[in-house]
Order: sequence, then C-alpha cells, then structure tokens
Amino acid sequence: MLSFFFAGDILQSKVMIQDSKKKFHRKVKKMKNNLSNLLKNSENTGNTGIYLDYQASTPLDARVLDKMLPFMTTEFGNPHSSEHFFGWKSNDAIESAKGMVADYINALEDEIVFTSGATESNNLAIIGMGYTALDKSKRRTILVSAIEHKCVLGASRFLERFGFTIKKIPVKHDGIIDFEALNELLTDDVLLVSTMATNNEIGVNQPLEKIGIMCKEKGAIFHVDAAQGAYANIDVVENHVDMLSLSGHKIYGPKGIGALYINQASELKPTPIIRGGGQQSGYRSGTMPTFLVVGMGEAFNLMKDLKETEAQYISDLRAKLLEGLKAKFPDIKINGTMESRHPGNLNVMLSNRDARDMILSLQPKIAFSTGSACTSGIQEPSHVLKAIGLTTEEAEHSFRITVGRFSNMDDINTAIELISGRN
Repeated sequence: MLSFFFAGDILQSKVMIQDSKKKFHRKVKKMKNNLSNLLKNSENTGNTGIYLDYQASTPLDARVLDKMLPFMTTEFGNPHSSEHFFGWKSNDAIESAKGMVADYINALEDEIVFTSGATESNNLAIIGMGYTALDKSKRRTILVSAIEHKCVLGASRFLERFGFTIKKIPVKHDGIIDFEALNELLTDDVLLVSTMATNNEIGVNQPLEKIGIMCKEKGAIFHVDAAQGAYANIDVVENHVDMLSLSGHKIYGPKGIGALYINQASELKPTPIIRGGGQQSGYRSGTMPTFLVVGMGEAFNLMKDLKETEAQYISDLRAKLLEGLKAKFPDIKINGTMESRHPGNLNVMLSNRDARDMILSLQPKIAFSTGSACTSGIQEPSHVLKAIGLTTEEAEHSFRITVGRFSNMDDINTAIELISGRN
C-alpha cells in the first residue's frame, strides 16, 4: 500500500513539473515578444527625444536581441560544462559567434578572446604584453598616439612602474598621425605601438596599413583599438595588426562584452591579467556570458551585410546635418579631416556657444555630447581636441554629433532647428 501511494506521488510530481515547464516556456515566449516589440517600436521606450550620440553607445538592434533571448532564458547552460548537452549548446553558440567576429576582421576563430568590453581588451593587450616583455624581451618603450582613449593611455602609464617608457605620437591638425614623428620615435627599443582605428571624438580614421608596415619593419608589436572602427577597414591581415580590440555596444550589440584579437603567429603574446579556471586558452578566465557573446557575434554578422549601404546612408544624413548647420552658423568649423572619417561623426565648433551649456539646455529633446562618454564626468577640455591644436576655449565650444542606423531625416531637421534655436 505504501509503495502504491509513493508511486502516485512520483507521478503527480512529474505532472506538476511538466506543467511548470509549459508555463515557464509560455512566459518566456511572451517575454520575448514583448522585448522584441519594445525595441522595434521606439515610442514604447519612454524616450521621446532624438538620439544623435551613436559613438557613445548604439541601441541594441532587435535582430540581435532575438538571437540573445534563448540564452537569457531556456538555453542557460554553462558553456564550459563539457559533459552534458546544456553546456554543449551554449558552447556551440559561442563558437559560432566567435566565427562571426573573426570573419569580420579576417582572423581565425582561435585568435578571438572575449572580454567584458574594449577597455578590458585594451588593458589585456597593453599590460599583458608588458608583463610578457619583462621575461621575454629587452624592449621597454611603448608608443601611443596623443588622441587615444583614456583606457589605452591609463594602461600604458601603469607599465611605467615596471620600467617602461611611454611616449606619445603627435597628430597633425587634421587628426592623422604625424608619420615623420612616428618614424623618429620608432626605434629598436619600441615594444608596442597602439593607435585607434577610428577616433571616438573626432571620428578620424588612421591609415592602419601604413602604421602596420612601419611597425613590422622595426619588429614592434602593433595594437589597434577598433572599438569605433566598424565602418573602417579593420582587416588584421591587410593592416599587419598583431592585436585588435573590439566592443559590442558600439556596433548595435549589447554592453558588457568585447573581444581581443591576438595574432597566433606573433612571437610574443599577452600574459593574462585575469586568472582563474583558464578558460579561453588561458587568456581570460571566467565563465563566458553566452547571451552577450551571441549578441556581439550577431551584431558583427549583421554589420558585415549592412556596412557598405549603411555607411552611405548615415554619411548622407551627416551631409544634410552639416549643410543645415552651415546655413545657420556660417562661421562653423569642423574638427578633424572629413576625408577619412566615421561616416556618422560630426565634431564641430561654434565660436559663440559654450557646448556643455547648450547641450544641457536642450534636454530632454535631443542627445549629443561634448566628447567621450568615458570621460564625461571629468570637467576638463578634451585631450583629443587639444592634441589637434585647439585652445581650451575652442575645445569648450566644440561638440560631437553622431548619426546612426536608426536615425532619419526628420531627426536631422529637428536637430538643426533645436541647435539653431538658441542662436
């Protein structure tokens, strides 16, 4: 009799578990639909203003979210659980995403290491290579361009305590590297050269291939911060790149995920700066966030198909924006060259406007910025604008507008009217 009731309890428990699973999957499906609709219909987000700060962060593309959602809900397995199918599914998804990122930059899948973002990638590249050089190289000089992101400058300065000398490569007024200066600085003692692919403030693209060839001739390691470089040529083979940093949220993917390309053929490779279980061939320990990795992979996969037409689209919008601002402000000045630039970037100076005051006065109608979001809490003139020759006053009168994938002509027209409204 006891065994009869026990069997009945087991059967009832199984039924309850199955019902719970069905309810769970129904809730997940409803949540997926709600989140997808939320992204596809921006009026539901509560943000009614115009967003023109795409170099600070890009909106998550709904198509990216669709790929991420299963790994935020039902496909939750640890990708490092190698003994069961939950782990296998997550690991397969990560390997697929790795291939998408690698394909975008013409790398091998095994050369991609996922990180928490471009800041970590830059730190791993620079500090990690510094640690390696302490044991395996006599070179003790690191060159960084004068307009690098704060995380590159900070990581480089950190190595000074280990006896490294950090030297800045000057840029010309147009924002392009001064190659005569680089040639003089590039001695046999240089371990590493780090430059941006695309500047985060003035949007200028550096001639990476030329820099890469110079580094190769001198035996220096070439690192590129390509967080903003999705629209530039960041082919690691063509540009002779040894390490390259990427970001998810600058390419319509999620925040909290980035990657570092490490050339397998390089004689020196970075020493890990995060230690633990030895994941990702030991370069970056810690459980990989499958849903974020999948999102980054899909973002690069989409960009591969959209890059050419999208670049033209946002470049046309930027041209209309500049044309409208010139009509309202004849004395407007452009910071940085327009010949090789992020297609959506416009960094300009208005002599009769304090940029910060103007932006704050326009909230919450329109979003753009004075410069890098990563240093926006620091009340000092942009080091990028100072490096290209602007005075402190000129830098304070400059601002950055970046149009992107979801911008339209109505946004541009409204932006022109809002900015000129304070004339």
